[in-house]
Amino acid sequence: MTFGEKLKKIRTDNNMTQEDLAEKIYVTRTAVSKWETDKGYPSIDSLKQLSNLFHISLDELVSDEDVDNKRLLDEQRSRKFYWCAIIFLTITIASAIVVYITKWFYFKIIASFGAVGYVVFALYSKPKYKRAVAKKKIVPYIISRFVILAVLIMSVVCFFMVE
Repeated sequence: MTFGEKLKKIRTDNNMTQEDLAEKIYVTRTAVSKWETDKGYPSIDSLKQLSNLFHISLDELVSDEDVDNKRLLDEQRSRKFYWCAIIFLTITIASAIVVYITKWFYFKIIASFGAVGYVVFALYSKPKYKRAVAKKKIVPYIISRFVILAVLIMSVVCFFMVE
């Protein structure tokens, strides 16, 4: 049974609507709906409030299956960000080559947007739990941020250098 199924069962067993539950734990009804459909998971604070409200332990509320499910969703989301970053990097490189060869101004703008898109998506292309581990390994974390920053700076420099 997933976390969402458990939450819905507990809520309905206690004769509560999503709106009632949301009011009692200070979240929106949409948040409760996302949790029950396994499209999102509550924060630690919300989990504690749910545990207290329904008088059950956190272990009963969240099982290993739920943690694995959350990790899987996080990895799927990160994969989408990764491929978006690759697409934006490809656009940036292709536009930079066109600008270098043809000196067309419009491709400078496309290359700049591509670089910004790459940076944004690259920052989120690693799952949250892996980012947390990466932050503990400070040197590789700093180096990766410098690489992303270097790509952005180089695209800006290229934007102003090519006439």
